[in-house]
Amino acid sequence: MNKLRTAGIGITAIAALALTACSGSDTASNSGNSSAPAPAPSSSMAAPSSSAAASGVTTNADVFGPACSQLPQGNAPGSLDSMGPQPVASAASTNPLLTKLVAAVKATNLVDTLNSAEAITVFAPADPAFAALGDAKFAELAGKPDQLAPILQYHVVGKRYDAKGLAAAGSLTSLDTKAGTLKIEGSGDNLTVNGAKILCGNIPTKNATVFVIDKVLTPGTNK
Repeated sequence: MNKLRTAGIGITAIAALALTACSGSDTASNSGNSSAPAPAPSSSMAAPSSSAAASGVTTNADVFGPACSQLPQGNAPGSLDSMGPQPVASAASTNPLLTKLVAAVKATNLVDTLNSAEAITVFAPADPAFAALGDAKFAELAGKPDQLAPILQYHVVGKRYDAKGLAAAGSLTSLDTKAGTLKIEGSGDNLTVNGAKILCGNIPTKNATVFVIDKVLTPGTNK
């Protein structure tokens, strides 16, 4: 009985394979004789590149600017590889160019706000930009979060842009909507934001594209 059952299973399997082969052959034959046009290529193949370009998401290869060489290398804290997977405030906290900005963000309790944002652009003043304000002024602002917060919000745009997207936009509205627009001029290495030069741009983080700039932007002006 077991032998017969095994033989029966084998015959059934062979028959199933034969039917499958015939079906495939018939399908190929019918498709070859059909006059119906071939289906159009799926547009999803082209979507990633255009979608990525529109989203403002960048990679390490897109980073540019004279100060980028000052970032740590490899996987060290503050390096591009280290910052990339982190939300923006956490990533900035390891960047050696942004220690003053990080202190200001902490003083105004904006860490969670920045980290939880879905897609933003951050214009991050480098330490020398804050130094130009003077230690006394910086300490004064740090002690008055209600005055400092709008200044920091003026450096953040609620949409993610890469350098090409900024140049195409021309002007942007920051999170401080009452402060006036941010004026973008130039392109590439000559891109400026309210006259501030890009020291290191297109820095990718998990939820933001970051542009380290050489000035603290002043709300209410675009000069």
